[in-house]
Amino acid sequence: MTVDVGSLKIFVKVAELGSFTRAGEHLGMPKARVSLRLKALEAELGTRLLQRSTRVVRLTPDGEELLPRARRLALEADELGAMFQAARGLRGRVRIDLPVNFARDVIIPRLPELLARHPELEVLLSTTDRRVEPLREGFDCVLRIGAPGGDGLVGRRLGVLRMMNCASPSYLRQYGTPRRLEDLERHLLVHYSTTLGAEAPSFEYPHEGGYREWPMRSVVTVNSADAYFAACVAGLGIIQAPRAGKLASITAGELVEVLPSLTCAPMPVSLLHTHGRSVPRRVRAVMSWLTEVLSPHLEALDR
Repeated sequence: MTVDVGSLKIFVKVAELGSFTRAGEHLGMPKARVSLRLKALEAELGTRLLQRSTRVVRLTPDGEELLPRARRLALEADELGAMFQAARGLRGRVRIDLPVNFARDVIIPRLPELLARHPELEVLLSTTDRRVEPLREGFDCVLRIGAPGGDGLVGRRLGVLRMMNCASPSYLRQYGTPRRLEDLERHLLVHYSTTLGAEAPSFEYPHEGGYREWPMRSVVTVNSADAYFAACVAGLGIIQAPRAGKLASITAGELVEVLPSLTCAPMPVSLLHTHGRSVPRRVRAVMSWLTEVLSPHLEALDR
């Protein structure tokens, strides 16, 4: 009996994502084709690998037993292919999740270089400020700002984003320029909350080797970086934002830096992947390229 390695790869992806639809999106094939390939694999092996329902796909006991061996076989097949494809460049799909601002301002402008170098590579970009679930949603790698989080993710911290406090000229004309922490009692903060939750807005500041939060009043809450910046420019309050992304706006006069000695904690930036120790060559290469492109925009943690 000869088992088709391509079908094993499809089986692994369906098992990881728990969905024929998401596996098809990840692999670049219709859901119906995914289903047919898996039915053929089950017929070839003479056993049921998956329990299908309208809402969920689960592994059978035989599927559970096959999964780790299928992963190893799929990885070995990829490594064998890579031995002879190294000189020909990368091929296949890589699914990446990036914060909106990094994607727009840093990564996408440089993307033509990567794709010119590897014309058979296809990059699928998710750009959102929502914290995605990489394993469930089928991403190969994600760029995280703040705590990395997420079980099953592997990677490393690339550096940190130093922060600054900003307000618009129109806001400062109306409310005055704060000179010390206590001045914030008469000021507004643009509140950032990914869930538009009920947590109280606060201003983070350094204190005795750590950081504390100063409660503030807010009249607007946003859940995206673009809206956060726009609300500040519109004069709706003070923001605490990465320095690298706001220096151009300071120079252009859109924003003014305030309370420079009271900036919040630097935000760590991490690049993580979902492949454990078995990282496909195309994903390793794309992550190396991302690290290179991002490095000028980040600072070392110990600076």
